Amino acid sequence: MAFNKILLFSTLASFLSLGCVQAKVHYHRWEITYQYKSPDCFNKLAITINGQTPGPTIYASQGDTIVVEVNNSLLTENTAIHWHGIQTGTIGTPWMDGTEGVTQCPILPGETFIYRFVVDRPGTYFYHSHYGLQRSAGLNGMIVVKVPEGFKEPFRYDHEYNILLHDWWHNSTYDQSVGLQMPGNQFKFVGEPQSLLMNGRGRFNCSLAVSGYCNASLPECTPLTITVAHGKTYLLRIASITSLSALSFEIEGHNLTVVEADGHYADPLPNVVSRKPGTPTGTRLFNYYGIPRGRVPPTILPSGPLWNDTDYRMMQSWATRAHPNFIEPPPAQSDRVIILLNTQNKINGFTRWSLNNVSHDLPHTPYLIAMKNNLLHNANTLTANNSETHPWHLHGHDFWVLGCGRGKFNPETDPTNYNLKDPTLKNNVALQTSGWIAIRFKQIIPACGHFIATSNLIFSWVWGLCLKKVLTG
Repeated sequence: MAFNKILLFSTLASFLSLGCVQAKVHYHRWEITYQYKSPDCFNKLAITINGQTPGPTIYASQGDTIVVEVNNSLLTENTAIHWHGIQTGTIGTPWMDGTEGVTQCPILPGETFIYRFVVDRPGTYFYHSHYGLQRSAGLNGMIVVKVPEGFKEPFRYDHEYNILLHDWWHNSTYDQSVGLQMPGNQFKFVGEPQSLLMNGRGRFNCSLAVSGYCNASLPECTPLTITVAHGKTYLLRIASITSLSALSFEIEGHNLTVVEADGHYADPLPNVVSRKPGTPTGTRLFNYYGIPRGRVPPTILPSGPLWNDTDYRMMQSWATRAHPNFIEPPPAQSDRVIILLNTQNKINGFTRWSLNNVSHDLPHTPYLIAMKNNLLHNANTLTANNSETHPWHLHGHDFWVLGCGRGKFNPETDPTNYNLKDPTLKNNVALQTSGWIAIRFKQIIPACGHFIATSNLIFSWVWGLCLKKVLTG
């Protein structure tokens, strides 16, 4: 039996008292640069941290302080780093959230910015650039926050591995960004990714490359191999940094059990979402001790659930419940109900994503600096009778997922089926095709502050899909 710690466009955390544990300060110095990389054997320009992508994993324990000195050595681009799932707003440092145009001005080329924040809850998180399409270009990595010494998690395991999932294109993010923002018939969608990466490694069929340099013998693109011992239990900390793809994850011949989801312990859930299959299945080697590393299994590749099986995905999402020993009941009633309709629109000849027919543009002065001196519907794209899954992330807050369904939300009848007993707390949620999802959260930022809800489909940022709300106390 293997334990699977799943973070699909989300984070992992739990609430524990620190007691008298001595907190530490962890210092990191990062140089953000362009580098040519071949993660799937095809060579292209990437954005790296200290020359590598994914960037270095940050390790800490609950209550520790993280200090990251970011030097932007990109020649022509600003940058900013978002600490995905870290609740910087609730611990008194909302300006460390790393959201350019909202909580901070971007870090200009040649400049340095120091992020300093406390990781107040254990779990698996990740970080990524929150500027343009830099996340897709390789500026990302993982954060692992351990429980304090003496505390035990509500599950047992012998060893753990980190797995970071990523979708990868051969076109540059500059080509993609320009194509997405062209008017009318000049609009150019990014299309399906060429490869799926695990921990920065993939395998593209070089015979299909129509241009550029591709070399299948490069060590950089050798398959990721995870070596395990028979009879042992392994915890997989899985984070998805994908820009467009929702993914299914399975290990051939093994059972996986979800023990944590989106930042909180889950009632153990068996687990075996994706886009139309225009990309080869991402596969890596699961190797047992005693078997030579690199040996290819004789079996055929597992198929997994169908890409358009939204019923399977909906049922799995609805089956996720809080662990019985870690239930935080939501408020029985809300003080305000906000209904949002997520659509694709034509605005002045440009293709844009919108909420309630409003598309977002970032201001010149970040909202938080300017202040200083829940319900979501998913409707159609511009293609008739077509809808897409949209993952949503709420900065600075966790929320309860109370319900989900198909079609149009009915504010009179659907709330009667809300789960108010043991809903899981999350900061990411997948809004399924032509469906709705109901979330509830408390305003916990004191006095005044801000939150931002963003689609985790990074290309939707370019099209203006974002919700910003000012909170006043």
